[in-house]
Amino acid sequence: MTVGANADSLDRSPREHGIAFGEAVRVWAKIAALSFGGPAGQIAVMHRILVEEKRWIGEERFLHALNYCMLLPGPEAQQLAIYVGWLLHKTRGGLVAGVLFVLPGLVAIMVLSWIYALVGNVPVVEGLFFGLKAAVLAIVLQAVIRIGSRALKNNVMRSIVVAAFAAIFFLGAAFPLIVLTAAIVGFVGGAAGHPAFFVGGGHGGRDSKTVPDAETALGEHVPDHARASLGWSLRISGALLALWLAPTAALLAIYGRGNVFTEIALFFSKMAVVTFGGAYAVLAYVAQQGVQHYHWLAPGEMLDGLGMAETTPGPLIIVTQFVGFMGAFRHATGLPPLLAATLGGLLTTWVTFVPCFLWIFLGAPFIEAMRGNKALSAALAAITAAVVGVVLNLGVWFALHTLFGRVQEVTFAFGRIEVPVLQTLNPVALALTVAAIIAMFRLKVGVLPTLASCAAVGVALRLSGLV
Repeated sequence: MTVGANADSLDRSPREHGIAFGEAVRVWAKIAALSFGGPAGQIAVMHRILVEEKRWIGEERFLHALNYCMLLPGPEAQQLAIYVGWLLHKTRGGLVAGVLFVLPGLVAIMVLSWIYALVGNVPVVEGLFFGLKAAVLAIVLQAVIRIGSRALKNNVMRSIVVAAFAAIFFLGAAFPLIVLTAAIVGFVGGAAGHPAFFVGGGHGGRDSKTVPDAETALGEHVPDHARASLGWSLRISGALLALWLAPTAALLAIYGRGNVFTEIALFFSKMAVVTFGGAYAVLAYVAQQGVQHYHWLAPGEMLDGLGMAETTPGPLIIVTQFVGFMGAFRHATGLPPLLAATLGGLLTTWVTFVPCFLWIFLGAPFIEAMRGNKALSAALAAITAAVVGVVLNLGVWFALHTLFGRVQEVTFAFGRIEVPVLQTLNPVALALTVAAIIAMFRLKVGVLPTLASCAAVGVALRLSGLV
């Protein structure tokens, strides 16, 4: 396909781009079914299908949308799907793309949660999750290296990583504060033209030939419906805001604070606003609050939930559904535990993902008009660096609670940290974790085969009485 006259013919509004809405629905369903491996894998799947295979949008527009989504709270992969769906087929396109992206994971996690709650003490199930924890540790380590490979390009970026890790690990700083500070530093540095902040963004590089925007169905220019309109943004945002907050307001009015459903709605609604930096950063926040503050589940159970999310399609942050499920299961008042758990899981998913549509529909028209803004790209680079530190902290936290039977808090002048009781080291868990790391890093085994293998070994070890 050539640029020039053909580019003009391709650069049309969504009503003329030739992509039928039914075809788009089928493609979004395919993407949802293939969206394993966390945000990096999901974004890679979308890039391969939408940019390389279908050529519906170009490389520059795809990365611009991704950069905006990475600056938002919540799961960037789902938000990217909403953004592209909206670019192609207006509001209904964004709604369908976003809902389909979440739906397979919602169903899968709900079924696994039922099994976990009902038969979690069965040796086979215990062994399954023992093995999954080892694989999850390897996956988190891989995430640190993958994100860090694009962030650690110079001493400024390395300094942000170290500062972010120190702030969260030693000082207990809030995740939103860390990421917001990094964004401000990056934005200011980018606006000043400092070269250290222009290191690229997103999840990993691309080996394929770049697809120019002009050679795609959507073309180079902004579609008519995507042009900034304050009236449309306010109307759709008002409707989404009501859908998001109405259940929370109703629960607060009926039950007041202290009820588990009210706590779930309030906590995960707050999480949807303040958790920046991608899925792994969000998980660190959820793990800290769900385990230590609300006592909805134990540290090991948080790892079990993450193992579920890693082995099912959809956003990794769908693990929050498991957290809400277990919280309601254990603290149900006046309802059968399994019914309460189901409602708690669905409520969690609702207040977690509805805001994603709000952020995109509210801001995307204005962001489309700002393609090429270097200050935004620099803010993204700084956030990515800070996320490396946050994810590294998550990996340390998971390792402590997976490899050791007991940890204890040590207080010092500026804060407190958790340190392991060395005598409680589990050598079998350590050996399986090392095996998972070797499989993924040395032997280049994929995420799903590693998870499946570790789960099978965990079951065998549990049935043999070794764990």
